[in-house]
Amino acid sequence: MSWTQVYDPAGIWWVSTLIAALPILVLFTLLAGLKVKPHWCAIAGAFTAMMLATLVFKMPVLLAASAFAYGVAYGILKIAWIVLAAVYLYDISVETGQFEIMKESIAGITPDRRLQVLLVAFCFGSFIEGAAGFGAPVAIAGAFMIGLGFRPFHAAALNLIANTAPVAWGAIGTPVHALAAVTGLPESDLSAMIGRILPFTAVIVPFWLVRTMVGWSETFEVLPAILVVGISFAGTQYLWSNYRDSNLVDIAAGVVSILCTVLFLHFWKPKQIWRFDYDREDAKPVEVVGQVADDMGGEWKAKEFDGYVTPRKYPFGTVAKAWMPFAVLSVFVLAWGLPSVKLAMNKATTPSFIVLQADGKVRPGNPGWNWPYLHNAITRAAPVVSKPTPEQARYDFNWLSATGSGCFLAAIASGFLLGVGPLRLMKIFWRTLVRMRLAMIAISFMLGLGYVTRYSGLDAVLGLAFTRTGWLYPFFGTFLGWLGVALTGSDTSSNALFGSLQRITSQQLGIDPILMCAANSAGGVMGKMVDAQSITIATSATEQVGNEGIIFRFVFWHSIALGSIVGVIVMLYAYVFPHFVPHGLTFVK
Repeated sequence: MSWTQVYDPAGIWWVSTLIAALPILVLFTLLAGLKVKPHWCAIAGAFTAMMLATLVFKMPVLLAASAFAYGVAYGILKIAWIVLAAVYLYDISVETGQFEIMKESIAGITPDRRLQVLLVAFCFGSFIEGAAGFGAPVAIAGAFMIGLGFRPFHAAALNLIANTAPVAWGAIGTPVHALAAVTGLPESDLSAMIGRILPFTAVIVPFWLVRTMVGWSETFEVLPAILVVGISFAGTQYLWSNYRDSNLVDIAAGVVSILCTVLFLHFWKPKQIWRFDYDREDAKPVEVVGQVADDMGGEWKAKEFDGYVTPRKYPFGTVAKAWMPFAVLSVFVLAWGLPSVKLAMNKATTPSFIVLQADGKVRPGNPGWNWPYLHNAITRAAPVVSKPTPEQARYDFNWLSATGSGCFLAAIASGFLLGVGPLRLMKIFWRTLVRMRLAMIAISFMLGLGYVTRYSGLDAVLGLAFTRTGWLYPFFGTFLGWLGVALTGSDTSSNALFGSLQRITSQQLGIDPILMCAANSAGGVMGKMVDAQSITIATSATEQVGNEGIIFRFVFWHSIALGSIVGVIVMLYAYVFPHFVPHGLTFVK
């Protein structure tokens, strides 16, 4: 069975665009407007996509069902497993009392909540994004901030905003690798161009984070620290992406920013320590759901109170033991992200990783099993691609090399090192699994929706609408990347979906394809905070399942504003500074 995608089933492009947008409209209307539970929203969105794909776009039912199953399988192994394992490690730390010590040690560096957000959500989150990506930073840093005493809403919203600037090089540069593969453009040029766009936002986002929490005057009180965080990260991001490689950009930038910020805070302190009003020693517990409305009303600002908790002082060994689970996690995640390590584990544990053909040669292309009834059965056509191209669908059941497995083993190892026995570890895991069950269903169905959208061509119909913007295409083409991430939850997937379209359209309009393909990835990072997958991960990690719609409404305008800033930067490169678009760069060996 084979089928070629159709991009204008209604015969009128704007009608076809509206039809293609229906699954997303259903999803976000239920999520943000009617406050339906996220797993039901995901199910409804996926059902809508299936109906449109088969009835309007004439996709064979078997292919649509196979694409949905492929997305669910991908979501369970690649996304939900990461979130579950990360929350499991957090639960072990809480169960053993180590998180309380971590909280006190961070307060020892700085008790100021503004600076803690910079350290944890931006710096530490960027390191995790660079090593693991795919939802891990929001889950881990979000849970971390809960342990520090942040209210769940604050932890979720701030981590979604923070997890933007580093996304283009997440998971050891996976989005850039995918972009180079689908466009056929030099990876070094693409990485360098992204590295000439996003460092501007890397300086803006830390300022944006703090301003989200507090007023202008309180933001400028910590401006020196914001500049240290932003400039150290942005400078490393630019230098590494332009002169080293595309693999360790965010890992290097995250480490440098953490070291520079901690060193700076050793010598510099804000004039006033800013805390939330619920940091008072005599503050009464408030039900999380009931507090969200107050938070949304802007009541983030702390009043001046006496009686704040004074952080306890612990011996160095006690503090090191408390931080040990996250140190172990960082080592495991970094090791699991190294291509050589991943390749070795895949060869040893995944039979389908290497497949020999009849002539004895290794099968080319991506590893994994050919997904039944889907692999190469669907063809993308012009103008999305320059020539008809079969869509691959291979599922590599890399159960050991999956990032979630690295996080899970890190949690087990940490538990043993903290003296937790096997039976107790099993009980903690069961409690984590029960608590996360609905979130895992939601994540899996979100990916099922995304894959039906991709293989049916609904995503391409939406993308083609952006190509009709003429000389404004550099701005709206940037939002094409934003749309791709908002639909799929992944900058990698967005690049795979729209990278070829960006190259074809930019060449037709006389715009440098290096710039627009890089803009797809750079613009996509700002869509990360509004995709349903990331929001579900954030609410799951911070125990806010049911508040997805509230969080979506809060971060949506932040996403649009930051995406617009990236669009303006791309416009400037296209028409004012085109000579800064790199060509023919080579990485230092």
